[in-house]
Amino acid sequence: MTGEHSETSVSDESNNNLNLKAPLLPLHRTQSNPFNLKSFFTLNNFYVLLGPLLSLFICLFVKLDTPNNNSRNMLAVIAWVFSWWVTSALPLPVTSMCPLFLFPLFGIASADTVAHSYMDDVITLVLGSFILALAVERYNVHRRLALTVTSVFCGEPLNPALLLLGLCGTSFFVSMWMHNVAAAVMLMPVATGLLQRLPPPSEQSELVNKFSRAVVLTVVYAVPIGGMSTLTGTGVNLILIGMWKSLVPGAKPISFNTWFFFAFPVAIVFLVCFWCILCLIYLRKGSASALSPYLSKGHLKRELEALGPISFAEKMVLSVFGLLIILWMTRRITDDIPGWGTFFHGLVGDGSVSVMVAVLLFIIPNRKQEGERLMDWNECKKLPWNLILLLGAGFALADGVQSSGLADVLSKALDFLEDAPYLAIAPAVSLISSIITEFITSNDATATLIIPLLYHIARTMHVHPLLLMIPGAIATEFAFLLPTSTPSNVVGFATGHIEIQDTLKVGLPLKVAGIAVLSVFMPSLGAFVFGTNGVQWMPNKISPWLTN
Repeated sequence: MTGEHSETSVSDESNNNLNLKAPLLPLHRTQSNPFNLKSFFTLNNFYVLLGPLLSLFICLFVKLDTPNNNSRNMLAVIAWVFSWWVTSALPLPVTSMCPLFLFPLFGIASADTVAHSYMDDVITLVLGSFILALAVERYNVHRRLALTVTSVFCGEPLNPALLLLGLCGTSFFVSMWMHNVAAAVMLMPVATGLLQRLPPPSEQSELVNKFSRAVVLTVVYAVPIGGMSTLTGTGVNLILIGMWKSLVPGAKPISFNTWFFFAFPVAIVFLVCFWCILCLIYLRKGSASALSPYLSKGHLKRELEALGPISFAEKMVLSVFGLLIILWMTRRITDDIPGWGTFFHGLVGDGSVSVMVAVLLFIIPNRKQEGERLMDWNECKKLPWNLILLLGAGFALADGVQSSGLADVLSKALDFLEDAPYLAIAPAVSLISSIITEFITSNDATATLIIPLLYHIARTMHVHPLLLMIPGAIATEFAFLLPTSTPSNVVGFATGHIEIQDTLKVGLPLKVAGIAVLSVFMPSLGAFVFGTNGVQWMPNKISPWLTN
């Protein structure tokens, strides 16, 4: 027995050793080819090859009337990068890094020169603004703000139109200071939380169902409208001012308050148009009585009370937020009224202010835990590096077009536009941009594609470039029709409360309204704010707005 037991023990020990070496999951050994030819011939692989092939074709067969090959090489780089952007062959931020190696390889610029485009005042403006936005998100300040504003606009008795206006206004205000995608993601739970008080969709009456759709659409569309009004609201605005600075170094830069004086009135009128369209399509006479049993000011107040009293951390984040706005608005007020920036001889930019205020968040304690600050670096891991890389790529391409001589080639090719009617410029540019942006998921990528082209068209037409660049850039935000046109649309569709018919019904008249608003404001208010009125591009002279 002892011998048997001994043998059994040895056998068990041997089995245990074998089990330790055995794989945790069963292995299914299948014979497969190490290389499958069919797996290579995919659409995505074709898109990957398309960029280098287009570039090679241009280098071999395209001849430009220039003394050297730099302009042709730059055109090849643009074809490579843009084809990957449009087809999404690689992730957008990965494609955005390509100029860092393509420029030196094609002899357009040195590695150091192109790298400088990826970190300038505009990029630091984005970094500081997003750190502040993350602080707002961390302490739930956006939710408290949304509930406060909505309860004010709710009305007693319930007024559905006024409530929709409150939701539009809240989304508009929050997206003024945060990137559109972040604002949409943070505000959509507030909108859907409001809808949770209503019956399930299958049990809703037609009036209640229409209102549910309208609530979700307020966030989907008011967010991009609000983002237009400030430089930091959307990447498109930052791309525009960065490219203006790169393309025309001698021109007066577009500051935060200069943009605000033009874009805020435009955005307010556009928001009112959106609210009117929403009310006409989704509200009826009986909407108030149908919604009264479920929604009231008392419900919203109880949700606000559930958040508890405003904390020290929330007060500090709001204070820092207010300080940033004041510093931005007063750095440079007008040409006649200098701001505080003159004390530093104009060396301080909006990006300097943004980063300085962001640093304060890492200094001020939050009084929740001993030694804990308002922000820590772990929270900053959510920074939108994809947008930062895209901005850098856009600036690098704009610089390359200028330095390589491709800008002059484009200007000569667009001579036929010289006699285009002045008043038709803004509507035509807005229409073209708003159509293109529906088919490219990233509005920032769309702006990066068209803004340099609009600059060169303006030179050909002998008009101020901003007359084309501004409406063209803003119209890239008019991606209102398709579910995948912009991430904000995707966020709305993810709730399950809206369908493509809703975006078509609201988005089409909204797109028309946006083009009309830009067509009126750009030649009038835009001419006053940016000095575009009556200034012609003189081929043999330096234009007044180009002088230092």
